[in-house]
Amino acid sequence: MKDIRSVGRQLAASVPGLFRVVGLFVLGSIVGACHAPGWDGYFSSGLDQLTQDKVLDRFGPPHTAKNSVLGGDSLWTYRIALGENDLDRWSLTFLTELSQSMGALMGKPNEQPKPTLYCYQYTLTFNEAHILKDWKRDECVPGTRDSLKANTLRPAQE
Repeated sequence: MKDIRSVGRQLAASVPGLFRVVGLFVLGSIVGACHAPGWDGYFSSGLDQLTQDKVLDRFGPPHTAKNSVLGGDSLWTYRIALGENDLDRWSLTFLTELSQSMGALMGKPNEQPKPTLYCYQYTLTFNEAHILKDWKRDECVPGTRDSLKANTLRPAQE
């Protein structure tokens, strides 16, 4: 009986620690879910500061570049794949991710389907001094995400 009591005390002492770890994990997930995709935040915070060289160092050469020969603005475009988690930062997908992560920690296999990726194009405008002046993000093919989401929400027809 003495051994069972000591194990019970140790377990009771470790439970608050477990709650702290899980709580920190949930808090980190919430904070992580509340920011824009990495590219958005990088470009937004870099307006009037980022140079073409810094963008090249971070993302490599653009997919297309239109540099003005007469000294005007330059337009660069990058095409990347973004998933729902990148696009819907205010959604509650982090709870799904948390349950999947906790399930993986507990030894349960993750049987979730792979996330759908969407093609997005970032268009960057640099001024004559090669400083980021403006940027925007658009779908490579407008309406793709909406139509794919509508198809997944629609019940299967017989």
